[in-house]
Amino acid sequence: MSTFHTTRRVEFRDTDAAGIMHFSAFFTKMEEAEHELLRSIGQSVYSRSKDGRLISWPRVAAECRYRGPAHFEDILDIAVHLERMGTSSVTFAFTFHRGDDLIAEGRITTVCCRLVEGSKPEPIPIPPEIREQLQRYLVVA
Repeated sequence: MSTFHTTRRVEFRDTDAAGIMHFSAFFTKMEEAEHELLRSIGQSVYSRSKDGRLISWPRVAAECRYRGPAHFEDILDIAVHLERMGTSSVTFAFTFHRGDDLIAEGRITTVCCRLVEGSKPEPIPIPPEIREQLQRYLVVA
């Protein structure tokens, strides 16, 4: 199992009047880290599978537990791994650190869906080529 790492700076737009990172900004940073992980394996949250199907990964759940404050201009290390990979869903787990300080822990669950114009997203099994690439980030209990 590998853990994907990226960094993000706390920008002024991410903070409240006291200069502390607003709780909602953590969700944006988690999504950015997820997108970066997918790009690192040659995928995207909006792409085509080998058989030509247009697929995307709508979110079905998101949560974040806050452990300490992050401040304007802090550089946060965001570690990402897969907590679970089902037939069509993936749960990404995130930890935010500033140096040795744990700032937050979060999760986002997404579902692999086929997109067809004019209809709602249809859950599909994760294509084998994507499953294989994601497997390296899956925590095996």
